[in-house]
Amino acid sequence: QVQLVESGGGLVRPGESLRLSCAASGFTFGWYVMSWIRQPPGKGPEWVSGVDTSSGVTRYADSVKGRFTITRNKNTAYLQMNSLKPQDTAVYYCAADGGPWPPYSDSYYAAEKNYDWWGQGTQVTVSS
Repeated sequence: QVQLVESGGGLVRPGESLRLSCAASGFTFGWYVMSWIRQPPGKGPEWVSGVDTSSGVTRYADSVKGRFTITRNKNTAYLQMNSLKPQDTAVYYCAADGGPWPPYSDSYYAAEKNYDWWGQGTQVTVSS
């Protein structure tokens, strides 16, 4: 049974940090691209970052570049989020894609239908 379980969300003040985790099971983690996608309140999903678990190649949305870092270890993907801003407030989902990683396209990367598996999400709230 495939599972993607996110954790690490919470309420923080602007400028603070959080580290999200995505524990994967039920599939061969090293064959997949792991991505983080977020959905702000009242808005559509936004792709945040991804890592090819085989090659280690990482990609980031411009909105988080320089502030967020994606890593992976064994069967877990992490998203270290520094210098958080109120506009980072969202439900954060991790997702797994077993196909070739296509060139960047936010609409493609943000669509749940393009992933093999999608987690249940963890809430991140940045507020003073």
